[in-house]
Amino acid sequence: MQISFFIPVTKKRILFLCTGNSCRSQMAEGFARQYAPAGYTAASAGLGPKGYLHPRAVIVMQEVGIDIRNQSSKPFDFSHAKDYDLVVTLCGDAEERCPALPAGVSRTHWPLPDPAKATGSTEEVMETFRRVRDEIGELVKRLFTELELQGK
Repeated sequence: MQISFFIPVTKKRILFLCTGNSCRSQMAEGFARQYAPAGYTAASAGLGPKGYLHPRAVIVMQEVGIDIRNQSSKPFDFSHAKDYDLVVTLCGDAEERCPALPAGVSRTHWPLPDPAKATGSTEEVMETFRRVRDEIGELVKRLFTELELQGK
């Protein structure tokens, strides 16, 4: 997947946005909290939040030493969009439905499959969660590297 990371962000508040805010955006928030350089903050939200964290997302994040159990599934509130400098959409639905953002808020998109829709045996489904988790982890690391380079 080719993703551009040139994002003009001068401040350091990032929101990861998905539809249900139960898997991908929660994992991204967890990685961001783990890897963020000093001064960055991260949160996640959903356009139609499920109201819970997917248990398999919690498990696969624990496997890499990141505990997301205390995070919560919450709705995206457009009135709070101005509180962020960058919105990262993690699914096609969020990219399409995300409203125009206030001036000064950048947006980028990471087209990731929804692991909650995985089918097959339990192990096959868990492998899908792990694959998406690993991809999100790499994207978050690259994002912070790029943002730090831009800030220098």
